[in-house]
Amino acid sequence: MITHIRMKNFKAWKDSGEVKLAPLTGFFGTNSSGKSSLLQMLLLLKQTVERADSEEVLFFGDEDSYVNLGSFAEVIHGHIEDGSLVFELQCILTHPRSNFNIPIDGSLWKQKIDRFSYECIIHQNEFSKTTVDKLTYGPSLKNSPEIVCNEGRMAFPNRNEADSTIELKNCYGQWSSGSTKSIMTLQKYVSAFEELFSHVFYLGPNRVNPQRIYSWSGGHPQHIKQWGNQTIDALLSARVRKLRTLLGTEVVPIDDKISDWLQKMDLAHSFELDLTNPRTTNYEVRIQKTPSSPPVTLVDMGYGLAQFLPVLVLCYYAPEGSTLILEQPGIHLHPKVQSQLADLLIEVVNERKLQILVESHSEHLLNRLQRRIAEEQINVDQTALYFCRNENGVSDIERLDVDEFGNISNWPENFFGNDMGDLYAMNDAQRKRRKSQES
Repeated sequence: MITHIRMKNFKAWKDSGEVKLAPLTGFFGTNSSGKSSLLQMLLLLKQTVERADSEEVLFFGDEDSYVNLGSFAEVIHGHIEDGSLVFELQCILTHPRSNFNIPIDGSLWKQKIDRFSYECIIHQNEFSKTTVDKLTYGPSLKNSPEIVCNEGRMAFPNRNEADSTIELKNCYGQWSSGSTKSIMTLQKYVSAFEELFSHVFYLGPNRVNPQRIYSWSGGHPQHIKQWGNQTIDALLSARVRKLRTLLGTEVVPIDDKISDWLQKMDLAHSFELDLTNPRTTNYEVRIQKTPSSPPVTLVDMGYGLAQFLPVLVLCYYAPEGSTLILEQPGIHLHPKVQSQLADLLIEVVNERKLQILVESHSEHLLNRLQRRIAEEQINVDQTALYFCRNENGVSDIERLDVDEFGNISNWPENFFGNDMGDLYAMNDAQRKRRKSQES
């Protein structure tokens, strides 16, 4: 679980300050307020990990990436190219894991890290090359960093060891050259960083359109992709691997859990995924809206169901203890279902120990979450809710002060628009019309 993040000079964020993350964290705010950028920092680091062989300090992305940020010049705050990006995070590794096997000079060095802190300062030199100015790792950056790599020199603040030269390939510590002792110390953090982001999964706001026929070659995807285009592959893989989850007190296949949620949300009465013909590898999703209605394909159902299915599948396909980043998970959903989405997120946080980072405009989701806090279905300490705003091109973030009864004491002005103002204006217009009609 990622417990804190901070960014400086990243897009609209001059300095986000330390943003504490909880098992269930929500980011709200107006359009272009910077809330998506908070998540983009994590996606930028994740896609850099997945492109570790490219020797890019940061992989800013392309059309197939989680996020396509262009270049250093486009993400640096104010487009001041001699500025420096600063990324910080702290985490506790909560997913099931084994010791790292780290090959050093033909031997295996086994180490295990349960938590770490990370800071990296990156800039672009006069030759437009992105370089790492400083990389810091440790149990805690503030109190006792174990490694500080500053402009190619590695220091060990808590040990009497001489500095050694090391050439870093990327922003989290993969190296091109350096002494064995330096590499052995650094590698345990590099491995922990990579393992953390291998358990971070992202689903964006734009998802693929449903299909009438899905072809499955028998593969087992690690995730459903940022557009949800491997949702059906994941469900079929889960069948073969016999993945199970809780339904009440029973342990059931994931398919059964999907059907149960669709029924509770009144999105469908039944959900089936079957071969179109036993002699092919083609599958179709059949949905029954009501007990008496005929089954139809996913294409013939409302668009909201097809857009929501990837959210539902990811919540039960991702390994226990993972971190899910969800942008606008309730898009195209009826307000009632947006409320029930909060119940889904609470359930997987409690039962599957997932961390959920959600960016949303939905007041219905927030209201249901407040209610569930009051009903003690989730502890207020398990949540962190933020409101983002942007003034004069600079983003700012404020944590909402939520008490144990779900009340928010620092509700921002016009948080979800001006409902009371609209009602007052409507009543005033009605009064004026009646008055004019009477005269």
